[in-house]
Parts: sequence; structure tokens; C-alpha cells
Amino acid sequence: MLGIEFAAYVTYVLACIAIVLAPGPTLTVIVANSLRHGPRAGMLVVAGTQVGLLLLLAILAAGLEVVVRQAAWVFEIIRLAGAAYLIWLGIKLWRSGGFNPAEGDGSDAPKTHSLVWQGALVLLSNPKALLLFGALIPQFITPGGGALAQTLFLGVTFMVISTISDGVYALAAGGLGKWLTAPRLKLLERISGTFLIAGGVWLAFSKRQS
Repeated sequence: MLGIEFAAYVTYVLACIAIVLAPGPTLTVIVANSLRHGPRAGMLVVAGTQVGLLLLLAILAAGLEVVVRQAAWVFEIIRLAGAAYLIWLGIKLWRSGGFNPAEGDGSDAPKTHSLVWQGALVLLSNPKALLLFGALIPQFITPGGGALAQTLFLGVTFMVISTISDGVYALAAGGLGKWLTAPRLKLLERISGTFLIAGGVWLAFSKRQS
């Protein structure tokens, strides 16, 4: 496969699975939107995360690590904006009235572009995301085998795995939301909101790794 040994590729796939299954702010946003607005909303957030991943892959494939290091202040601004956004989303969930998708008409659901933007911003604001692409993928590049093609292949592999995993969460949470009563949904929203606020605070005080 483009010069990548099969055993190495299997190891990479397993590493990708472990990474995407680990809970985090992105997964919380996907589940929270699916519970409140249905599986379509969750899948739109998933689409947004893929936009973010595609941008990171483009940066890695173009070999812009030096530019990234030189423009560290840009990523600091993105990180702080993402932290504020997560906290805002968490507070919004805490103030929610516990809307039940099984009883409402879904008129309060965010617009498509808003949900996609949520997914992209939450992913891009995580300082570990760029480090993940910059540290994991290069380890599996075989010298002399076409670095660009291998980078794109491994990056797309990660995107496929994350889409499947996050999509399953979105569909499962969306289906569950139809059977939840308003008080139970409100409790789940507050739990999700707490995680988002905590994630935002962590993100705000975390130091970007060089």
C-alpha cells in the first residue's frame, strides 16, 4: 500500500481506533446535538469535524510545520476562541429547558452551517489535534515510498475511521433522544454541559506543545 508495510498499517489503524474512541469535547458536542436535535444534527457536527481534519491534513501534506511554529500566536488565538466557545456551549446546555425531540417539532434546531461550524471549530481549537497529525502520521511514513501520497493515504484512513466512529455515536444518541423524557434529557444536557465547560477551562489553561 503505497510502500507502507501491511503490519505497520494495521498498527496505525488500531492506533486511530483507540484515538477516536477516547472521549473528548468533540464527542460531547456530537452526542449533545444528537440528543437534543436528532441524528441529523449530530451528523452535521461530524461533517464539521471532517472539515477540520481535512484542513489539518492539508497543512501536514504541504509540510507547513515550520510555518505553524512561526505563527504560534495564530493557534493561540484559535485555542482561546475554542475554549470560550466550549464554555459558551456548556452554559447554553445548562440553561436548556430539556426539550424532548419526541414531543417537539425541532424548530429550535441550529442551522446546517452552524452545526458544521461547531464541529470544525471544536476540533481545530484542540491543541492536541495538530500534534496528533504531526506526531502520529510521520511515524508510519516509509522513506523513499512517496511521502506525500503516504501522508494523504494515512490521513484519509484516520478520517474514515473517525467518521464511522463519530457517526455511530451520533445515530445512537439521536435514536436514544426520541425515547427520553424532558427531565432525563435535561439531566443529560447538564452532564454534557459540565463536560464542555470543564473542557473549555482545560483548553484555556493548557499550554501549546511545541
